[in-house]
Amino acid sequence: MNSNIKTPGTRNLRNTGKQLQKFAAIVLLSATTLASCDKDDDDYKETPPPANIKSTVVTGSGDISAQLTQFRGILGDPLNGEPNKTTGRREINWDGVPVNLTNSNNFPFDFFNSTDPAVANGRKRGLVYSNTGTSFRVDTTGFSEIDASYAAEFKAFSPKRLFAYIGNNVTEVTFRLAGTNTDAFIRGFGLIFSDVDNATSTTLEFFAGNKSLGVFKAPVRSDANGFSFLGVHFPEEKVTRVRITAGNGLLAAGVKDISAGGTKDLVVMDDFFYDEPKANN
Repeated sequence: MNSNIKTPGTRNLRNTGKQLQKFAAIVLLSATTLASCDKDDDDYKETPPPANIKSTVVTGSGDISAQLTQFRGILGDPLNGEPNKTTGRREINWDGVPVNLTNSNNFPFDFFNSTDPAVANGRKRGLVYSNTGTSFRVDTTGFSEIDASYAAEFKAFSPKRLFAYIGNNVTEVTFRLAGTNTDAFIRGFGLIFSDVDNATSTTLEFFAGNKSLGVFKAPVRSDANGFSFLGVHFPEEKVTRVRITAGNGLLAAGVKDISAGGTKDLVVMDDFFYDEPKANN
């Protein structure tokens, strides 16, 4: 036996074991952290509605005329054009927005729920946008004034105005009795999106107060026109707020859509559909 070879003592073996345990714990923690970081953001977007909540979901892309007819039927007739209604539905198509509020980032948050008796009934539709510090834009150029490439990306379902939230891809709408400041609820809400390329980028989330009624995904475009429709109706819930996520990027000079070689799915909006808002009491 070579007397120069030393056998480690019990204490050294114990210390070595503890160091190995610490090292293993660090490796495990690092692996867990990396796995969490590697999860796609879309894993956190999908929030299915609670099992006890009933809903009817209508989706379509390409020729969406049948889906619009179906959803309008669910919301109910008639299409209302003045305040003091208790049945029927409302629609917003942007095409009556005046020139001074078009092609600039100055669209008023309460444009479609004026409480001024002197304002035309067309601006009393019971829908208000949340002010989160950025701007809305109604556009007749397909947003090509922001970036020329957008002219080939976005088409209007009801020509020729489109709508986008500038500075954020997430916005929220709430509801009032048409032409008043009285808080209201709806049962159903639908929206036409333009140029959805990513199956998880564009969603509607519905709320009854602070309770989420679920997150619902808009379908991907399926033809050259690029229209996608998503509408959801809750027969037993009072929807007081809808969160709209339009794509996963922001319109800006030099920012291209993924179909034009960019890295983001840029999405804009057209017509809105919802049933007549009713007093939330």
